[in-house]
Amino acid sequence: MDNKGLLFIPDISGFTRFVNEIEIEHSRFIIQQLLEILINANESGLEISEVEGDAILFYRFGEPMELETLYRQVEKMFCAFHQHLISYNHRRICQCKACVSAVDLTLKVITHYGEFTTYNVKQFNKLIGKDVIVAHQLLKNDIEQHEYWLVTGSLLQEPPAGLARWMKWNSSTKQTESGEIPFHYTQLSRLKDEIPPEMPAGLELEEKVKMVSVSRDYAVDIKTLVYTVVHFEFRHQWQVGVKAVDEVEHFLPGVGSRHRHVLDNGQQVMMYTSSFAYNPEEKILFSETDEKRKSSTYYTIEKSDGHTTRLTMDFYLQKNPVRQLLFTLTEKKRMEAALRESLERLDGVVKEMVLPLEF
Repeated sequence: MDNKGLLFIPDISGFTRFVNEIEIEHSRFIIQQLLEILINANESGLEISEVEGDAILFYRFGEPMELETLYRQVEKMFCAFHQHLISYNHRRICQCKACVSAVDLTLKVITHYGEFTTYNVKQFNKLIGKDVIVAHQLLKNDIEQHEYWLVTGSLLQEPPAGLARWMKWNSSTKQTESGEIPFHYTQLSRLKDEIPPEMPAGLELEEKVKMVSVSRDYAVDIKTLVYTVVHFEFRHQWQVGVKAVDEVEHFLPGVGSRHRHVLDNGQQVMMYTSSFAYNPEEKILFSETDEKRKSSTYYTIEKSDGHTTRLTMDFYLQKNPVRQLLFTLTEKKRMEAALRESLERLDGVVKEMVLPLEF
């Protein structure tokens, strides 16, 4: 049994090959996150041979895994995969084609038992053997849907009874260089119905008082203005006192994600995105709250008429009469002036902004 074992390949599909630079970058981030989620959902002691683009080659030497145990591993990865996509679809801020279509990504899992061996390339255990080739060839087949679990005849001779009541098994074969490989497969999409709905994050201040409000109209469309305002890489170009905004998580920002405001005076303020509502036909709302939950800034972007769009910036404090009084006496005028200057600077930035295709 030293050279026999399980080959387990979860494979992501559904992304078109985007030509826009931002969409390529964002699709890369999304796939990276999903691959990490699949790896973290490994609870069966599977080893990783390599990450192959949108797929992972897992393996485990030894006797075949019990089918029930194998299914629980497939189920764990599939549900974690879609839980993340559902959550991201609720939290996402970016409206590029990659981010909008991420929720439609699919996952299939190929499981095969056979002979193979390993060889080392630096810290990686690469696999070699005819059954490794077979497993990869099984990724391309005639199954129309793209969310299924495929089990070859080396692991499953007959469709199982009682594994899951909703399962319907189909049989087929794949012609490979090693001959005809029989397999069974079942669709997994039903599992998505059992994923709990996304719950509101509850990140906004429960009791807040508006302390400052400034507005300005811009001769641009609403999508261009919101793109400029909510993307952190442009913030230092127009917001007074901000040197840079760093994303402290490596994944794409969304409601609940944290970012760091690096100020001109050297101070660093940790913030998180506390809300986002997107309706480009009327208005778009975006808010940031400091990590200590003492203040929030709301950005409301709405159409003024057919040719202009208005941005309103509202600064709130957590309700506290003493803090409110001190702010009014010592900080309000200075903040209001800085926000108005920021809106003036934004006019030059937004006029030069080129919106990505399909945003």
